[in-house]
This record gives sequence, structure tokens and C-alpha cells, in this order.
Amino acid sequence: MCVGLSARVLKVSNGTAIIDASGAKRSVSSELIADLEPGDYVMVHAGSAIAKITDDDVNESDELMKEFMN
Repeated sequence: MCVGLSARVLKVSNGTAIIDASGAKRSVSSELIADLEPGDYVMVHAGSAIAKITDDDVNESDELMKEFMN
């Protein structure tokens, strides 16, 4: 099973984004998303931001992960 992680973008520079995923800050590749800016939400998989997502997507993802972990 592949699982993506939703995260908020803190900083973007030279093809790399610093993200906040539930309080954990990480550096990921942002090369797949051309117009990424701080404050955007992304889905992260295998060290890359793979898609922009909405606030609603983040909430749905968080709820699904809570259900999955129980």
C-alpha cells in the first residue's frame, strides 16, 4: 500500500520545499509543482510534493488516517 502525507508548505527554494506535516518539518522535492508557494497544502509521497491539495482535502486525509490508525 502507498500512503501520501498531507503537509503545509513553509518555504520553497530551488526545487525544494520545507513542509510541516503534523508538526514535523521536512525537506522534500517540489520540482513536480511549478507554482508552489508558502501556505499551500501538498500531498507528499516518497520525498516529493506530488500535488497541491485544498484545506478540505487535508481535513479528509487527517480523518482517514485517524480511522486507519484505530
